[in-house]
Amino acid sequence: MIAFWAVAGVLSAAAAGLILLRAAKAASQGEAPDPTPILYRRQLAEIDDLAERGLIAEPERRTAHAEAARRLLSAAEQPGQAWRPDAGSRTGVLVAAVLAPALALGLYLGLGSPGLPDQPFAQRLETWRKSELTSLQPAEIAAVLNRVARERPNDPELYRFLAMVESAANNPPAAVRALRRATAVAPERADLWVLLGEAYATQAGEVDEDAARAFGEALKRDPRLIEPRFYLARQKILSGDRQGGLAEWRGLLAEVPAGDPRAEVLKRAIAEAEALPAQPSVAGDQMAAIQGMVQGLAERLKTAPDDPEGWVRLVRAYAVLGEAAKRDATLSQARARYADNPQILSQLAQAARAEPMR
Repeated sequence: MIAFWAVAGVLSAAAAGLILLRAAKAASQGEAPDPTPILYRRQLAEIDDLAERGLIAEPERRTAHAEAARRLLSAAEQPGQAWRPDAGSRTGVLVAAVLAPALALGLYLGLGSPGLPDQPFAQRLETWRKSELTSLQPAEIAAVLNRVARERPNDPELYRFLAMVESAANNPPAAVRALRRATAVAPERADLWVLLGEAYATQAGEVDEDAARAFGEALKRDPRLIEPRFYLARQKILSGDRQGGLAEWRGLLAEVPAGDPRAEVLKRAIAEAEALPAQPSVAGDQMAAIQGMVQGLAERLKTAPDDPEGWVRLVRAYAVLGEAAKRDATLSQARARYADNPQILSQLAQAARAEPMR
């Protein structure tokens, strides 16, 4: 523990020294040029670029051009204020850099547990294996099952149970991996393919290509299965073919026994799909304007792709326009870019499900 705090102190001192060094370097440099004229000149160039691409009309271009030019002249007439370093502030920075680790150490000694022994994962895992499953959290059970899977790599039931636990632990990618292993061990089991399709759909927020492929494998083994046909019909509805999806759901409802709980699920789903509002029609000139705006957004994302809201809007726009190929290609690009951001992935999936215009 003493060694840890010694290293932490050295690192804090090094950070403080780096801050002071950079501050001294900035103070020794001359006044930086005023960036205001450069900013407004860039705005003028952007206005011209938007007009050349047809995203704004000529009157709007002239108005925006005049306003930006007025601001440029106004900024050029106002003298900028040069930044001057305050030598007295360096002392404050140094004092803060020294007090921060000292305060952290005091709080840790007063509120923390410096005498708590290490808890190696292997030791905790062994404790979990000896405990009752009902006393463990889903993540702890998953850790135990992953260790057991190393000893029983060809047990599909073990992987099925592991996938259920991983789902309960809010870890969809791990659930997908477990079910992929289960289908590799027992590819003849249609129920495992159904679970894999559901896991893919949960992870993606929709029935994507992987989920559809898994459901297709399940139907190859048992064409009478209800669940994969339900999911595939729902995706058909969300993709714009409402009548086709509803027809498949009504056919499923006729096959399900009256007392089966799935019958109520189908009835509610059919009622909700029938109640969806119809998309308004768009005139030709309006459609051309919309397509121009969408094309402008797509071009902008090529040069400035770090815009999650822009990607969501573009995916939704292609979905509403009924351009499925462009929607899917854009969705794939956006998913690859934001693979580590579940919130954006969920927004992208929802945007892709937008119903096309009629």
